[in-house]
Amino acid sequence: MRIGIIGLPQVGKKTLFELLTNYKPTENELASNKPIKGIVEIKDPRFYRLVEAYKPKKSVMARIDIEAFPKLEKDTIAKGDIFVDINELDAICQFVRAFKDESVYHIEGSVNPKRDIDFVNSELILHDLIFIEKRLERLEKNIKQTKQETAVKEKEVLVKLRAHLDKNMPLRLLELTDNENKIIACYPFVTRKTMIIALNVSEEDLQDTGLLEQLKNDYRAMGIEIMQVSAKVESEIAELESEEERKTFLKELGIDEPAINVLARMCIKALNLISFFTVGADEVRQWTVRAGAAAPEAAGAIHTDLQKGFIRAEVMKYSELAALGSEEKVKEAGKLCLKGKDYIVEDGDILNIRFSV
Repeated sequence: MRIGIIGLPQVGKKTLFELLTNYKPTENELASNKPIKGIVEIKDPRFYRLVEAYKPKKSVMARIDIEAFPKLEKDTIAKGDIFVDINELDAICQFVRAFKDESVYHIEGSVNPKRDIDFVNSELILHDLIFIEKRLERLEKNIKQTKQETAVKEKEVLVKLRAHLDKNMPLRLLELTDNENKIIACYPFVTRKTMIIALNVSEEDLQDTGLLEQLKNDYRAMGIEIMQVSAKVESEIAELESEEERKTFLKELGIDEPAINVLARMCIKALNLISFFTVGADEVRQWTVRAGAAAPEAAGAIHTDLQKGFIRAEVMKYSELAALGSEEKVKEAGKLCLKGKDYIVEDGDILNIRFSV
């Protein structure tokens, strides 16, 4: 599962990518005009508390793949290659400039987050519309010559999609039947992907949520989640040597944790993933699995043998473990449950898989 960072020039995508991945791209990678790939460790407060409770020999955070895309501007849009790469993603993170700094130019000459968000979304919608128009032209010829029923049904679906896009609405908001989804499954529709937006604000605006709340209201109907982060401040936090220094700095800013950690967890949600944990003296580990997955699928995320030989799962809720204080007290309270193959794993579950191979 991959999420990609997109945005206009000079919005801070490179800085955001480095903060999320702790990886500095090479000059060759930056000059390639191709997506730069990295891995994000998901810093989840629940994971740290479990590590503190179990004091394991080894601890492993969940990870996701992320890519930083070339800047979206007229040349890259006209070439169209960037849309081919975006189509390979599972979700999109649009990074938007909201900070004012006269020393950093803006491609449009002024800072206007809503204008920039609308521009990018309009280009994604236009891409899907152009594809539909070209595909419909081919279908019309095919229908005239062969009158194939499959072609007629495909045309009906594409006309439905075009009407939705013509309202300037992304395809992720359009409900389709299982059969309609099958018909368009292999088509490169970029607006079907989940999108989140991160506003790159100045340090002075970190506590001001006026713009954030306004944009949340503006784009709620488009199924977009929005948060704000100051890449400059996050860079300063990352440069501090000790955890104690970081905590002090965050306290002075009046924030609980680095916004970059919150953004990483938003990326997991955008990918339609949830987290679960395995715990013990040897290892505490955070895993990800698709939302709605049954227990055997979660077991398979750990190891294929566990899925093949799945018998049942011992389940603790993280919230109950945190409230009661220990695994022993969870058991004493009768809160440790045995679940079978039909159990749908929930975010924060702590699982112990029983299996036989």
